[in-house]
Amino acid sequence: MARLAQTAGLTDVQQEILSTVRDFVDKEIIPVATELEHRDEYPQAIVDGLRELGLFGLMIPEEYGGLGESLLTYALCVEEIARGWMSVSGIINTHFIVAYMLKQHGTREQKDHFLPRMAAGDIRGAFSMSEPGLGSDVSAITSKAVRDGDEYVLNGQKMWLTNGGTSSLVAVLVRSDEGHPEGTAPHKSMTTFLVEKEPGFGEVRPGLTIPGKIDKMGYKGVDTTELIMDGLRVPADRVLGGVTGRGFYQMMDGVEVGRVNVAARGCGVAQRAFELGVRYAQQRHTFGKPIAQHQAIQFKLAEMATKVEAAHAMMVNAARKKDSGERNDLEAGMAKYLASEYCKEVVEDAFRIHGGYGFSKEYEIERLYREAPMLLIGEGTAEIQKMIIGRRLLEEYRFQG
Repeated sequence: MARLAQTAGLTDVQQEILSTVRDFVDKEIIPVATELEHRDEYPQAIVDGLRELGLFGLMIPEEYGGLGESLLTYALCVEEIARGWMSVSGIINTHFIVAYMLKQHGTREQKDHFLPRMAAGDIRGAFSMSEPGLGSDVSAITSKAVRDGDEYVLNGQKMWLTNGGTSSLVAVLVRSDEGHPEGTAPHKSMTTFLVEKEPGFGEVRPGLTIPGKIDKMGYKGVDTTELIMDGLRVPADRVLGGVTGRGFYQMMDGVEVGRVNVAARGCGVAQRAFELGVRYAQQRHTFGKPIAQHQAIQFKLAEMATKVEAAHAMMVNAARKKDSGERNDLEAGMAKYLASEYCKEVVEDAFRIHGGYGFSKEYEIERLYREAPMLLIGEGTAEIQKMIIGRRLLEEYRFQG
């Protein structure tokens, strides 16, 4: 397996970080992941271990107590973590999207206040765009903020918050018509608020309720919740960047990071599925020989490994493009689309190699089979990625007739 999904041009520091994370995954995550997942139990010991490794501050600048590493380093770490258990990579992802948005768009006071504690893992982040009635149509957001003196009053219901219960800081996107005349495009009248709260469920601060966890087919362990705002008062200095109307652009910038993350998760899950499939194929015998010696299985393994390699290469390219400071929505969309689709296919092929045993909860592939579908919809469905890719291609290849 060491020959697959290698990344050229890494520094010694990057290689050391990845080696440490890989060792942690092999020793602390893989042995317990399936048991915890079946119990839908939050992996507190694993999270504590990642905190001790400094992973919550991986991309946060050194001046705020973080490691100041690149998106590529982060994505490769996520790939390793998802190889162990995808839910753990989700816990990391939302935290980093919020930290990235603060780093890129926050005021000096906001950065000084939040980033050092986020780097230490004392503050854990979540972000919230979706609502019960809109899905991918962010322009249809109905949650609203109204100015009242030095505060804003927020009302509305949000959906699909990863880390909704365990987080203590949520970046929430709502409509804010203040200073934006009637007829303003929806995406120009949205604002991101930094909402602090107590971890837990129920009323976590006056006007803010986090109901219990949503029961899911897979992606268990991590808490996915709703968020209900009913007269929630937020100080004006908790508008991200200090200016209203920029929330949509701030969120989309963060989502580009998130899409690289989802691509990395797809790569990690696919790698684990390949590992399980190629190992089982050499252990299981039929017609007097290991099934790995049957040409049909060899063809399947060849296809799986090729998909793992292709997805990894596209994910690395998208991360490096973002690190360069260039626009990477095309590359991130392609990587997220391909990696999630290939992940589903590689997992299914590994499932088929396991035969009837793949349907048993005693085998790890059963968990991966339930986890892979989430990647098809997380951070934008395949159809949304195709729209992004298609529009960007038409920009790049505009016909001058």
